[in-house]
Amino acid sequence: MKLGRIIPPGEGQLRHIKTGEPFVFNYREDLHRWNQKRYEALGEIITKYVYELLEEECHLKKVYIPVDAMEGEPRSFIFMSEDAMTNPDKLMVLIHGSGVVRAGQWARRLIINEDLDSGTQIPYIKRAIEEGYGVIVLNPNENYIEIEKTKAQVQLSPDSSDEPAEKRERKDKIQKDTKKRRDFYEKYRNPQKEKETVQLYIRVTTERNPKRLNLKRLQPEENGSPEEHAIYIWDHFISQSAAENVFFVAHSYGGLAFVELMIQREAEVKNKVTAVALTDSVHNVWHQEAGKTIREWMRENCCNWVSSSDPLDTSVESMLPDCPRVSAGTERHELTSWKSYASIFRFFGDAMEAKSSSGKAAPTRRSQRIRYEEL
Repeated sequence: MKLGRIIPPGEGQLRHIKTGEPFVFNYREDLHRWNQKRYEALGEIITKYVYELLEEECHLKKVYIPVDAMEGEPRSFIFMSEDAMTNPDKLMVLIHGSGVVRAGQWARRLIINEDLDSGTQIPYIKRAIEEGYGVIVLNPNENYIEIEKTKAQVQLSPDSSDEPAEKRERKDKIQKDTKKRRDFYEKYRNPQKEKETVQLYIRVTTERNPKRLNLKRLQPEENGSPEEHAIYIWDHFISQSAAENVFFVAHSYGGLAFVELMIQREAEVKNKVTAVALTDSVHNVWHQEAGKTIREWMRENCCNWVSSSDPLDTSVESMLPDCPRVSAGTERHELTSWKSYASIFRFFGDAMEAKSSSGKAAPTRRSQRIRYEEL
């Protein structure tokens, strides 16, 4: 069964091949799990399609990490413009939020139900390139690869060689009966007979991070995290770039990852980053234990476009002592990056102009709004 197709850029909307109708989640009302798996399969197709657009339409190149990966080692990747490392003027770094989204996406739901412009980072990338920015697109959710479990891994159980034969036989019979019932249930619940998998995590430790970060947000055991991904990309690419001015656009959990980057690389970030645009960021300077000097820098160089019913760029009060908050002009969290798109580019342009003309710190978004209103 074909799930549908994505109409070429221009319209950028997902439509059924034959009927032209938008995507319907409850395709089979009696099988919620089947509908969910169908939705997830569509999401994988969209991820691959967006990757293609990044390379073919935005002319970005895929760069694999870790940079010193050994043969057969699990790898991830980011996307970069050809001049990302050599552009002497300015570099834009894009970080999406948590969840199922991958490089180049803001929100899968928007891509499926709205269009490519609102749901992907492609408008940002194209405009950035037109305005002379180098571009780096992070991929912080691509932290592991999945491989199918071997029969030995699936069947592995504690050693029971010391058990009496009668007890082992009784246990085996119970296990067989349980398996028979489970298989019968799985035939309905899991008609595609999904394979059991194990996750192999991408290595993001470096000579500067000999140990994994001891973060409260990290998942159990040795899982990778968006924070570690951001720091790894900073160490190996962004900090090594020629750009005098680096700009970040970070959505949702991406804002938290940026704040963690500042905590780990404060002096370097202050020296290289000119301005940061957050869109409905979920960072928390208290929870993340960001110091006073970081909070002061964020007040001068960052702005958070938050979900709000107020008009775009209206000042929104905050209980946190960090960066100014303004309305993104929408109450929908996933739309904040798209709705604030034009304002963010003005914010970056003003920051560049202020830095080059006076050599002083770039003005905050709040002070810029006052200037616009006075004009």
